[in-house]
Amino acid sequence: MDEKDLLAERFQADRTHLKAVAYRMLGSLSEAEDAVQEAWIKLSRSDVGEVRNLSGWLTTVVGRVCLDMLRSRSSRREDPLEYYVPDPLVRGAEGTTRDPEEETLLTDSVGLALLVVLETLGPAERLAFVLHDMFAVSFDEIAPIVDRTPAATRQLASRARRRVQSAAPAPAPDLTRQREVVGAFMAASQGGDFEGLLAVLDPDVVLRADGGKALAAASKLIRGAEAVVHQALTFARFRRAHRDVLVNGAPGIVSYADGRAAGLMSFTVVDERIVGIQIIFDPERLAALGVPGLED
Repeated sequence: MDEKDLLAERFQADRTHLKAVAYRMLGSLSEAEDAVQEAWIKLSRSDVGEVRNLSGWLTTVVGRVCLDMLRSRSSRREDPLEYYVPDPLVRGAEGTTRDPEEETLLTDSVGLALLVVLETLGPAERLAFVLHDMFAVSFDEIAPIVDRTPAATRQLASRARRRVQSAAPAPAPDLTRQREVVGAFMAASQGGDFEGLLAVLDPDVVLRADGGKALAAASKLIRGAEAVVHQALTFARFRRAHRDVLVNGAPGIVSYADGRAAGLMSFTVVDERIVGIQIIFDPERLAALGVPGLED
């Protein structure tokens, strides 16, 4: 095996880890893949003979690539951030997925609600928080990437951490109980049960509906239990076939029109109440993300 083949083998061993870093940084599966490919290009063009920790080196390279991508995205972003729902990782309710790499990503999944909050952070804050808090990269290693001192980088991560902790509460650990709460929500919604819906919704629940560019006019952000109840009862008028799924490890629902995925709902359940609902209903995006069809 020559040196290039050996380098490719070592990169492949770190590939899933690198994609996990990029996914948390970008909230986009396709962009995460692009970032990993860019890291490979940089590796293949670099002399890493003196690098003692190649995995750590690659992690910082992916971080730098993602930082550049986030800054570019911020300067050209057109879609309203308040409606945007990051790319989900979806698998069947029984826990299977068609993509082995995504299956590995899901074993250490980050919730969709957390990814929504990460979207509100500045690029440097997001990088400092993700690399340090999620992947234990030291501030000394992160500081050159964001062009700050280690102390200033620590402050970036601290600010991001406070925001995340206040806006993204940790979901209940019991997945079975989470599913029961979501099941009660769906039953009450389909039965037109106003009080039943209120019983499973947190008073400050937030519903974020992302229709993408195709259905941008229907995108919305709804706050408060009563407002969400009215929206849920409105949705229930258009009853469609649906199935249970897992979305980033949390309970979700896919609804169908003519056998194709038409909407994906993800729920965040805390203390047996739903505190957040994220919806993607852009059919083209759902198809691109590989959301399973009704017969899959």
